Amino acid sequence: MLIDIIAGARPNFMKIAPIIREIERVNKKNGLKEGDESYIGYRLIHTGQHYDKNMSGTFFEQLGIPEPHLNLESGSGSQAEQTGRIMTRYESVLNEKRSDLCIVVGDVTSTMACSITAKKMGVRIAHVEGGIRSRDWTMPEEINRVATDSITDYFFTTSEAANKNLSSEGVSSDRIFFVGNTMIDTLLYNLDRLKKPAIVDSESLKEGSYFVMTLHRPANVDEEKKLKDLIENIATGTGGEKIIFPVHPRTRNILDGLGIAHDNLIYSDPLGYLEFIWLVKHARAVITDSGGITEETTVLGVPCLTLRDNTERPETVTLGTNELIGTDPDAIKPALQRLMGGNWKEGGIPELWDGKTAERIVSAISELSQNSGLKPHKPFVDRELMGV
Repeated sequence: MLIDIIAGARPNFMKIAPIIREIERVNKKNGLKEGDESYIGYRLIHTGQHYDKNMSGTFFEQLGIPEPHLNLESGSGSQAEQTGRIMTRYESVLNEKRSDLCIVVGDVTSTMACSITAKKMGVRIAHVEGGIRSRDWTMPEEINRVATDSITDYFFTTSEAANKNLSSEGVSSDRIFFVGNTMIDTLLYNLDRLKKPAIVDSESLKEGSYFVMTLHRPANVDEEKKLKDLIENIATGTGGEKIIFPVHPRTRNILDGLGIAHDNLIYSDPLGYLEFIWLVKHARAVITDSGGITEETTVLGVPCLTLRDNTERPETVTLGTNELIGTDPDAIKPALQRLMGGNWKEGGIPELWDGKTAERIVSAISELSQNSGLKPHKPFVDRELMGV
């Protein structure tokens, strides 16, 4: 069996790292080698959707995975341009050697593009994090999720909410595998390996007495006045406690001309995974518009204020430490007052977010393979519609 594992951006690699480690563990445990019937081979394919200068050999070593076998080098450009390049280049890979299964993760453009290509080439598709929905069609990610799920064969889901979404869309239960969250596998795997970033000492940060902030969504950063109002309310609402703000390149381009300066607002370059999670783990709270970070704060028990009007991860709100504050700058200070007053919820950990998700995924793939569930798609023609 040959599996293609697709990644297009840093968070994708964090989600697939545990799957790769588990594949290699199972092969080694069973004494399997290439050519054996039960051997699980894989190609780690980086689409090159996001170029990141920090993605060196050290990055992959930290995650415990090899460097990608292939880099499609799709590069920058509009979403349509990226999609086209990814599809044509992945098609060439499949023409040279077709895989039995294409595993895609999350909701980036690479996920949708490789899914469409695989489907047209007769390759089965498995979507890790299938079924999550924000119901917000202004998000490119939502379009990618829905398009991918419309042609996915097997869904590896993170929550009961995702299961219900898929069932309501007509997906049969035998194609849905409730396995948990691979991002949490990576988090728990690395908890003992976290690295204290240099900024902790240079800024004299005290554990539990600083904030971490990330902002990158267009609704928050594209309009200069809106972005400035958000940051001003955050900077003046934390009681003088320092705010560490690793700035996303998208946000940096806009911030440079705004001249926002507060003694407690500390800008930094993006951090490595082990350094960033160290900061989050020891923070008083996180302020973000990211989806993935809300999962990590939930498991770490760190309060999280999300500057969005909706979320595709409702379990972080209903069960976890996350609260949706919205995108209105005036809503920030009241929320911070509750937090500083000790009135934030404690939260709990969602079901199956236990660090064993990859084990369940690889077990399911092996079972599907043994039961011929990974046979190539056969061409289908509706003879009645064709008038035959």
